Amino acid sequence: MLDAFSRVVVNSDSKAAYVSGSDLQALKTFISDGNKRLDAVNFIVSNSSCIVSDAVSGMICENPGLITPGGNCYTNRRMAACLRDGEIILRYVSYAVLAGDASVLEDRCLNGLKETYIALGVPTNSTVRAVNIMKAAAVAFVENKASQRKVEVAEGDCSPLSAEVGSYCDRVVAAIS
Repeated sequence: MLDAFSRVVVNSDSKAAYVSGSDLQALKTFISDGNKRLDAVNFIVSNSSCIVSDAVSGMICENPGLITPGGNCYTNRRMAACLRDGEIILRYVSYAVLAGDASVLEDRCLNGLKETYIALGVPTNSTVRAVNIMKAAAVAFVENKASQRKVEVAEGDCSPLSAEVGSYCDRVVAAIS
């Protein structure tokens, strides 16, 4: 996993050049948006259990067969596994937001996830729906538009960060589809 700084250094080193120009400007932007990035991660992390449980509940409301005998969320153990997986996915999304880089998400969460879910018989359409619900909630928190959950945020436009959060969730959906 490379953070924004390491990525610039590695790229410059491979060219045998100093860090300058657009790379330096990208780092300046990354630093100036640092408080917004930290706020975004804090919003996601401090509301993660709510985001995940709402996503799993929404997924089940749309497909009640998941909690009937034989359904993938039928027993307490299976429901706990579903919630755990949602927490893990959201945790790695928050890591990616913090680093400004998706490699930690790709390498440590998504690599082999589809194959694992297929082997376990986890319905990917339900998982995709839960991730999309988590995406909507996480983006709402980043934009400070989550109902009943307004908090103090850093000044400025958070739309690039919310788009980044959405793109990481989209990577999860693509990996399990």
